[in-house]
Amino acid sequence: MASCAGLALCGQALVVRGGSRFLATSTASRCGSRSPVPGSVGASAFSRTRPLGSKPETQLSSFSPKTHSNLRDDDVPFTYDCSTAEKKSQENKGEDGQPVEKGSDTILASAFSKSGSYFALTDDSKRLILFRTKPWQCLSVRTVVRRCTALTFTASEEKLLVADKSGDVYSFSVSDPQGCGKLELGHLSMLLDVAVSPDDRYVLTADRDEKIRVSWAAAPHSIESFCLGHAEFVSRILVVPDHPELLLSSSGDRTLRLWEYRSGRELHCCPLTSLREPAEPWGDKRSAASRIAYWGQESCVALLCDSIPVVYIFQLDARRQQLAYRQQLAFQHRVWDVAFEEGQGLWVLQDCREAPLVLCRPVDGRWQAVPENTALKKVSAHLQGNWAMLEGVAGVDAGFSGLYKATFDNVAAYLRKKEERLQKRRQNPPPGPNGQAKKMKPEEASLRCSS
Repeated sequence: MASCAGLALCGQALVVRGGSRFLATSTASRCGSRSPVPGSVGASAFSRTRPLGSKPETQLSSFSPKTHSNLRDDDVPFTYDCSTAEKKSQENKGEDGQPVEKGSDTILASAFSKSGSYFALTDDSKRLILFRTKPWQCLSVRTVVRRCTALTFTASEEKLLVADKSGDVYSFSVSDPQGCGKLELGHLSMLLDVAVSPDDRYVLTADRDEKIRVSWAAAPHSIESFCLGHAEFVSRILVVPDHPELLLSSSGDRTLRLWEYRSGRELHCCPLTSLREPAEPWGDKRSAASRIAYWGQESCVALLCDSIPVVYIFQLDARRQQLAYRQQLAFQHRVWDVAFEEGQGLWVLQDCREAPLVLCRPVDGRWQAVPENTALKKVSAHLQGNWAMLEGVAGVDAGFSGLYKATFDNVAAYLRKKEERLQKRRQNPPPGPNGQAKKMKPEEASLRCSS
């Protein structure tokens, strides 16, 4: 379950997707240098009374990039539309040989490889599209069996793992862009996320039935452990890059948890409900995290919840194996996605044409917005020139609301119907042996009423 708009970062490569299209550009400044994180930034501190994302002081000019061009310099973005993807003779059939239902071409999930050399996405038309990023080039368009919910590259970048709604994980070769998929493992419920350990030894999968499963990559039928503890579906998982033994997970039960995943041991749990104030309009709203992002430079964890204009900032203490809540960032507009960039800070994609991106950095222990930044102005200009791809998803809610458990209490209805039957029996007693209505003694009537 992915948002209709998303953000992906790897190195200085930035991708923003919306609907069936995505735009790729670079966060590097035009002169080729990047500004370091300063000790202080000329921006006011965050407060709930002054949300982020307000209109900048200077109006950004529109920019109309060329379509389907290679990203040969930082000023020319690469754009791609899945509705114009390569047509194949087998396009109407999936890998199982069954007819493929025509979709809307909306991008459902996307990911960079570890080095940033490859980028892949899946869309609503059951296509898996692989790109080379240096320069940008579409390598293949392959079909998948069912609509996908998440995908990731292995650390070696030899395979691409794709999780789907039926609970299966397929692997696709990267070196052979036309190769068919191979079934690796399966769950009995819908998969919502998939990850791999940095050494490619384990495949981690999160499903709708509150489970996180750790399987051996070489033999996926062999299960190393289960991480059990969530009370609702597990929406996102993330293996901490600089602490490969640790796993972060979020769930519809509104918790962020830290695990030692090889043993399945829960190390820490942070209930998000305890961080909200009663005055907040979304305080009682059910929400699941749609993104977990990690910044190794400060060991920071950013958590974005579905349909809530707030980003929670945590600090990971790997030595003590716990998470510490640091800050809450409130925004004026709906936040679609967040991503960290090493050396820059936290990029926030929001539903605001005047300021589609907000760049945040820590200053004296508090995260603040960067009001003037060359990279921010350049990327925002690209998005403003291509706002049509995001405008169509502004009012679309593709969150996790439909995945919560539905509880049914039919006991009250059963007791009500039983009482109605007893009332009818008291008013119309059954006939006796001579055909006459049998008169019930008072004690019998009371016994029937109490039964």
